[in-house]
Amino acid sequence: MKKVLFIDRDGTLITEPPDQQIDSLEKLEFYPGVFSSLSRIAKDLDYELVMVTNQDGLGTDSFPENTFWPAHEKMIKAFENEGIIFSKTFIDRSFPHEMKSTRKPGTGMLTEFFSKEYDLKNSYVIGDRATDVELAKNLGAKAILINNGSLSEKIIELQLEDYCSLTTTSWNEIYKLLSKPQRSASVARTTKETDINIEVNLDGNGKSSINTGLGFFDHMLDQLARHGNLDLVVNVKGDLHIDEHHTIEDTALALGDAFIKALVDKKGIERYGFCLPMDDCLARVAIDFGGRPWLVWEAEFKREKIGEMPTEMFYHFFKSFSDTAKCNLNIKAEGNNEHHKIEAIFKAFAKSIKMAVKKEGNQLPSTKGIL
Repeated sequence: MKKVLFIDRDGTLITEPPDQQIDSLEKLEFYPGVFSSLSRIAKDLDYELVMVTNQDGLGTDSFPENTFWPAHEKMIKAFENEGIIFSKTFIDRSFPHEMKSTRKPGTGMLTEFFSKEYDLKNSYVIGDRATDVELAKNLGAKAILINNGSLSEKIIELQLEDYCSLTTTSWNEIYKLLSKPQRSASVARTTKETDINIEVNLDGNGKSSINTGLGFFDHMLDQLARHGNLDLVVNVKGDLHIDEHHTIEDTALALGDAFIKALVDKKGIERYGFCLPMDDCLARVAIDFGGRPWLVWEAEFKREKIGEMPTEMFYHFFKSFSDTAKCNLNIKAEGNNEHHKIEAIFKAFAKSIKMAVKKEGNQLPSTKGIL
């Protein structure tokens, strides 16, 4: 599937004058750094470039066509000379009060991108206004906001902060973000016993949406996202009318599968990762995403269940994760409070993962040359 950069024009590719109309060649001025960074994006990265711009009243007496096109066409030619080719340009001519669906943040001009041919989830809208971030939300994409921070309160007020991956005034920073590998994955696992959908983003912000049908299990998986600083979505429909075994085991298998897919080639990761106290308990979780599954488990529980989760399934969860994530896990825990003990294990597990998936450079962390 194709990934797209939906790029605003005025204030993003070229600077915007006080009257907000670039109606002469004298007003045409390119945004600092746009040529060097956008040419690298076009050359090095796998994104289709699409220009999307609102031009208020273009073609009316207030903004005649013959004053717009000379500057616009010269801009397009300048980008082409640097290897920057926009596959399509979408120009909305309406005024704000007309509330047309074709005007950003509306998606009326962009309906062709709502198809299986395009990967909107991993596409971006790049622009200098809150409406560009809102467009990203409406497309199901992410946003990069070119701004000095003055729009931060408005983005929060409009509840758009979750859609904004970066706020910057630097095109070089945009290139750095886009050139980072997308360390995210989705896994669907369906059997006669469970129906599971998992999404993981290793470079997230600790957000989670968990629904397994087991409250305590949800709480533990939320700890994994929060303390691992990764984004995690888990939706499970399991045969809980029989017991909890299949739900917990299959979730772990799917979760491990999502991790190994998100790690891609493992280049640059720390690979190893934690010792965590929680009141009377001490949990130690060591991990190695080295390609070989193994589990050492030294934790005993005196209660049959914590919440509605059988304590015998804790071992099974980590064993199943180790099997599909192809990682070593060495887990030890001591203490008196059973709730604290397992929660400490999950938090230490999260911290271990956070350490192990941290990426610096592009070297494979192995003398074997393969993981």
